[in-house]
Amino acid sequence: MKLSKPDFWKNKNSILAILLLPISIIIQIMYLIKNILVSKKIFQVPVICIGNIYIGGTGKTPLSIRMFNSLKKTNKNPIIIKKFYNNQQDEARLIKEKTGNIIQDKSRIKAVESAIKKKFNLMILDDGFQDKSLEKSLSILCFNSEQLIGNGFTLPSGPLREPFSSIKNSQIIVINGSRDEVFEKKIYDIGHKNIKIFYTKYLPLNIKKLENTEILAFAGIGNPQNFFKLLSNYNLKLKEKISYPDHYEYKKKDIEYLFTLSKKNNLRLLTTEKDFFRLKQLGLNEGINYLSVELGIQEEEKFFDEIKKYIK
Repeated sequence: MKLSKPDFWKNKNSILAILLLPISIIIQIMYLIKNILVSKKIFQVPVICIGNIYIGGTGKTPLSIRMFNSLKKTNKNPIIIKKFYNNQQDEARLIKEKTGNIIQDKSRIKAVESAIKKKFNLMILDDGFQDKSLEKSLSILCFNSEQLIGNGFTLPSGPLREPFSSIKNSQIIVINGSRDEVFEKKIYDIGHKNIKIFYTKYLPLNIKKLENTEILAFAGIGNPQNFFKLLSNYNLKLKEKISYPDHYEYKKKDIEYLFTLSKKNNLRLLTTEKDFFRLKQLGLNEGINYLSVELGIQEEEKFFDEIKKYIK
């Protein structure tokens, strides 16, 4: 979804958010009816879903990649499954680059069936928490500590795909960023007593190459401000910041503008890895740097011990 999140999604008392509530309610009723009518496919292999309810920018893909690379060291043969969306091939290319293993289809069920035929025996769904057409062995929900649930309303009144109460259908919550005990309490109050909460953070891999350089950073991801804050946290000299909508389809004129601005102010162009792969596919990546990151998991051993309970 190409989306720039409106400011009123952060404010529960926004008049616009309140005016849109009837539409949000209708959408959720339709979603509920659809889920009641759908038949569920059960597979004989473990299916781990890494999803979200806050739309975009919660770290699903980095966690999928991190889990794949760790679980392939076990006696399992994992594969990342991603529903095919023509405008989200940047994520697919990133997964392919980092893991070598991804299967896409417009139907997640067909993608899993294809993976089983190819002898994969552990399915990692990158997204799909809202897809009730297949049974999941484990559902992991991702949040970012900067946005959490925004104003708490569902689309279009707020940034949630479904109500916060839906976290009761997950077993693990992963929060990227700093610890928030108030949010943890809210999770336990609304979820269930056995739900597990873990924290992650992005660890830049090529930060040394970017030091002592004045930077123009740009990003077309779910939450560009999180990328800019990460750069600032590592004391990079961030002089200009430019945001584009999520999954933005860059044009040649966009890149020409960025180069003109960077040359005028003697700045180095820097973007996210996801944006870089999108630009590379378009042949527009020359002269552009990207921040390479890996996902660090706090209590990593405990986290994967918990995962293994569901994939025996």
